[in-house]
Amino acid sequence: MTTPASHRPAPGRPPLVFVPGLNCTADLFGPQVEALSGRYDIAIADHSQDETIAAIARRLLAAAPPRFALAGLSMGGYVALEVMRQAPQRVERLALIDTRASADAPEDIELRQVAIKFAETGRFDDIHDILWPRLVHIRRLGDEALASVVRRMADRTGPARFIRQQKAVLARPGYEASLSAIRCPTLVVVGDQDAITPRFMSEDMADAIAGSRLVVVPDCGHLSTLERPETVTAALEDWLAA
Repeated sequence: MTTPASHRPAPGRPPLVFVPGLNCTADLFGPQVEALSGRYDIAIADHSQDETIAAIARRLLAAAPPRFALAGLSMGGYVALEVMRQAPQRVERLALIDTRASADAPEDIELRQVAIKFAETGRFDDIHDILWPRLVHIRRLGDEALASVVRRMADRTGPARFIRQQKAVLARPGYEASLSAIRCPTLVVVGDQDAITPRFMSEDMADAIAGSRLVVVPDCGHLSTLERPETVTAALEDWLAA
């Protein structure tokens, strides 16, 4: 578990754990950390060292406080759902952002395998150009500032960690059957033009989790925390205050 800045847990500030997506770092939640860090004790889960989603979840639980709020985007959502399977009593509230409960479809598996091959054969830098059109809304394809953030996160991840993450995601189970057991306040967020985890996947999760709230972010792709940070932060603030 890492933190946005070195600090000891602040007494009286509720703990909040963010889990980044694949090939992403804490920068994925930069706007949210900036907005919430004065009121919450924020940590970023380490999702780069382990071979399976279950092991990542165990590492998160070992580092986290006894009770905490949990938010994950994409791969981070898979980890969050695994945490709910392993230790639901420790999660006070859950946010699932641009993610899915289902396992990969054959076309998703094929794309992951191609990406792994690129990383294994010295073409890791080329992966950005393959994934970029699927990561953001079509109107953001020319956004060089956003692309720079995404490239920087990939550079910090590097090929070895990327390969580990992809293999962990490929081996994950489906979590659809466990959604109905979630009892904590749950927020589901999705970009309305998310090409990687389309809107219907979030709608299905929200339907299956009793009392959950679904927020569809307009004019937004898969990286909603960076594409539409104000909308996502507002949804998280409502979720945390509920």
